[in-house]
Amino acid sequence: MACINADGSLTASARKVLRALENPLTAAEIRDVTGQPLFRIRASLREMEGAGLVAGAEDFYKITDEGRERLQG
Repeated sequence: MACINADGSLTASARKVLRALENPLTAAEIRDVTGQPLFRIRASLREMEGAGLVAGAEDFYKITDEGRERLQG
């Protein structure tokens, strides 16, 4: 369920989550947009927050500048 491959590239699942986060969303809203199970969204958000790709405030998450760079790269 990793979001970042061994070579540093993003998984398809991580790309879906990051694309959904152009506007701040809750985990449940991300689930609705991506169609991924909520447990996977929550795990992905924890991993990507630790990697600096997303930032959480209260119950909302948004993509960081680092996340945008990685998404485009």
